[in-house]
Amino acid sequence: MRWLAYVRPGDWLVMAGGAVLVGLTLPMLWQGGFAERAIIRQDGQVFAEFELGSRRDVAVPGPLGITLVAIEPRRARVVADPGPRQYCVRQGWLARPGEIAICAPNRVSVQITGRTRTYDSLSY
Repeated sequence: MRWLAYVRPGDWLVMAGGAVLVGLTLPMLWQGGFAERAIIRQDGQVFAEFELGSRRDVAVPGPLGITLVAIEPRRARVVADPGPRQYCVRQGWLARPGEIAICAPNRVSVQITGRTRTYDSLSY
């Protein structure tokens, strides 16, 4: 621990500032930044796009019935779906860019996007 004798108060300030800077920029750089929009698709076509700034409920018609989507500030989720297994409802809140809930039997999906495009996987 001899090296601690060489660390001055200004050095501690620089290290603390660097740690704060990394902590603030990490969410923006990880997974494409912050969630900004929810894109709702029905049968592969865009049904609606919403900013994630206010609360609203959206009823999306599908071949099996109505899928209910809830949008809140910075997140969205499928609240109810007529599908038999309820996988998209169990997905819960989607809050990061690139996250998606797919209600396959009813052909409805909800996707979260940000400023930059994220990829689930890359292939070549």
